[in-house]
Amino acid sequence: MEALSSRPIVRKEATFIDMARVRGLLTDVGTPDPARVREIIAKALELHGLSLEETAVLLGTESPELLEEMFHAARTAKDSIYGRRIVLFAPLYYSNHCANDCLYCAFRRSNPRKRTKLSLEQVAAEVRALEDQGHKRVLVIAGEVTGSSSFDYLLQVIETVYATRSGRGEIRRVNVEMAPMSVEEFRRLKAARIGTYVVFQETYDPVTYERMHPSGPKRDYHWRLTAMDRAMEAGIDDVGLGVLFGLNDYREEVLAMLTHAQHLEKTFGAGPHTLSVPRLEPADGAPAAMQPPHPVSDQDFKKIVAILRLAVPYTGIILSTRETAEMRGALLDLGISQMSAGSHTEPGGYADHDGSVPQFSVGDHRTLDDVIADIAQHGYVPSFCTGCYRRGRTGRDFMDLAKPGLIRAHCLPNALVTYREYLLDYGSERTRQLGEQVIRDQIEHEVPSNRRSAVLKVLERIDAGERDIYF
Repeated sequence: MEALSSRPIVRKEATFIDMARVRGLLTDVGTPDPARVREIIAKALELHGLSLEETAVLLGTESPELLEEMFHAARTAKDSIYGRRIVLFAPLYYSNHCANDCLYCAFRRSNPRKRTKLSLEQVAAEVRALEDQGHKRVLVIAGEVTGSSSFDYLLQVIETVYATRSGRGEIRRVNVEMAPMSVEEFRRLKAARIGTYVVFQETYDPVTYERMHPSGPKRDYHWRLTAMDRAMEAGIDDVGLGVLFGLNDYREEVLAMLTHAQHLEKTFGAGPHTLSVPRLEPADGAPAAMQPPHPVSDQDFKKIVAILRLAVPYTGIILSTRETAEMRGALLDLGISQMSAGSHTEPGGYADHDGSVPQFSVGDHRTLDDVIADIAQHGYVPSFCTGCYRRGRTGRDFMDLAKPGLIRAHCLPNALVTYREYLLDYGSERTRQLGEQVIRDQIEHEVPSNRRSAVLKVLERIDAGERDIYF
């Protein structure tokens, strides 16, 4: 939600994405030599990341044997840095009004579907419904509507989310996925105590971008591309990048997104906190979503996730409910570290579904409790942790811990504590039984011996009724 009046009339256009170079790297790869692929995989396991040239080699790899080696390495890299925890959240849509006409989105302006903007009372009802499920983290989303009043309303929505309580429930972290803003608006957004600011470039190819955005403020490629620079200039040091896979050649998009990440790290000393990997799914009234220009197969989608984990091992990789339960389960072992659960993609979907158009079709319709049980059965720890944000471990400070793998010492204990909270307050009997076994196994085999006593003491405090304790 940006106020177009605050946009500068004259600005320097971004030049850090060089699509000609990206295509040249992919052309030069040809059929990669297996020895070279294995050399790059071995380097990736040192957890220092990969160059664009090295990533291009992995993107050009098609050998099933080498892909399996790549997948195994991605799992090892993720576990080495973050441990076996999966952070859970839910999107909260408060409006599907939009000034854009993006060909892949059901919110597009020319789509003759019901439009809804939730009142603050309705936002609070959505929050209570999410809290009653057990959610602690939400991602606030809306279509793009121009004008200062729309930005002011966003701030009121964030305030409402934080202020709303339901029983033991509370939202402890609000992330925001909104259209690009001015530096001053980003400063106000930071003051609203957001966690991560997210905006997807959708596609980094300017030609594809122009074709997919025929009208509306989102048509401005460079204003969108430089949004993270303005956000970080304004002091928001946790940002999330993403592309919509299926609009353009996925190999080009991966390299371009990594170029963007490198630009942020070089300019601000910290790369993106998260990378999102949505894949085009059907959306009512959106032609590009019904027939993706560059469809991505399941195998290639797994490859995307694994390569991103190896190329930028310190980032969180986010998976949405666009994917089926089966695909989401498979991707747990390939580097995913965050996923939405129990999601609705239309305003009012949690508390009082009124027939509003959803942004896209959801592939995983399971409840939060079912997702948590499935994660546990895969041997992972569901987490609602918000400790890093509230301890100030963000931006460069977070990266200084994540890159050498030290963040794991914080992530796993906090994951176990928030998992125990969920099991006691919301978990079904089946989910509690699975969860308690996971917690026991993690304490015995994964929690460092010098932290085990502290973790056990905090878990005892949770059992006694305390809440929101974090390391």
